Amino acid sequence: MPESVMGTRLWSRRAFLRAGVGGACALCLGGLTGCAQQEARDEPMQAEGAQRGFMRPVASPWFTELAGSRVRCELCPRRCELAAGERAPCRVRENRDGLGYTLAHGNPALLQVDPVERKPFFHVLPGSRALSISTAGCNLSCKFCEVWDMALVAPEDVHAHDMPPEAVLQHAIESNVRSLSYGFGEPVVFFEYMADMAARAQEAGLWNLMHTAGYIEPEPLEALGGLLDAVNVDLKSFDPDFYRQVVGGELEPVLRTLRWLAAQGVHIEITSIIIPTLNDDMTMIRAMCEWVADELGPDVPLHLARFYPLYQFSDLPRTPVSTLEEARDTALDAGLRFVYVARVTGHEGENTYCPACGQVVIDRVGFVIQEMHLKQGSCGHCGAGVPGRWG
Repeated sequence: MPESVMGTRLWSRRAFLRAGVGGACALCLGGLTGCAQQEARDEPMQAEGAQRGFMRPVASPWFTELAGSRVRCELCPRRCELAAGERAPCRVRENRDGLGYTLAHGNPALLQVDPVERKPFFHVLPGSRALSISTAGCNLSCKFCEVWDMALVAPEDVHAHDMPPEAVLQHAIESNVRSLSYGFGEPVVFFEYMADMAARAQEAGLWNLMHTAGYIEPEPLEALGGLLDAVNVDLKSFDPDFYRQVVGGELEPVLRTLRWLAAQGVHIEITSIIIPTLNDDMTMIRAMCEWVADELGPDVPLHLARFYPLYQFSDLPRTPVSTLEEARDTALDAGLRFVYVARVTGHEGENTYCPACGQVVIDRVGFVIQEMHLKQGSCGHCGAGVPGRWG
């Protein structure tokens, strides 16, 4: 039976692994199920009234009206110009008779309670739970997308819930979570919905967390910035060609997003999936990590995630653990102080170590905390500060 310390349920490493299927299950706690091999999402909350399609198209202020009943979306660097009746490549933004509409407002395709570690946030409210929210649609087209059947489809193709912002907040309060987390899919495409939920959550004393590819224009990012407590940005590579050919976007807007968040003092964590033969070059990884250390600071946590074959890259092998370990060593040598190995359950790279004395301050197995030696943001062993948003 797990013990309880500081309000967090703690499992022995052996008991945790024994609870999984062949060591693959990363979490079986409180009715939630995660996967260590890949962050496949759980089935979303099956509320009454879940149905295919979008329920509440909403006019969006993030469009500019152009001549000839055309409109231009101002949310992301694509700046799509749409003729009347045309829908953007993200699948959830549309020109209706010369007005720009979002088809994602109040229309979540996923609504579930998760450990905050699953977002992943390792330096934010450890051991707490977050209400995860996502809709259909994405403004990128990653060939290795892990949620392609939700993100790379139209809202007509998924079951969704009629959940306006106030209903989501009420569900969050009833679920006794500490935060709302906008992620799994890409929150930029449901920007208006996210902003409305985030404002209500902030008023209610809940934290707002965002996991994003960071492909957003400066103006909407600035409008959202005051509502965000922490952001995890997918930095998919440090190679512009990789972004163009594999991700379907440009690298520089993502770096711009990261710089802005750092300048505003928003807590940042970064996730990079290491894909064999495509972005596992250690010279490039070192360059990326040196950029993070120099531009954002050495205390930004970096999650180096294992790739598992799926979607258009189902023929590639999963990332060798040795490659992740080499990448972690490279990142540490480049000056980053908190580098994690993700999706290798039981690996020592899941733990948080004190940058001063080197002792473990948070011992994790998958998304579960076993032990925590952290006192008001300081190492319980030596008293040195450990950067984060500990609550």
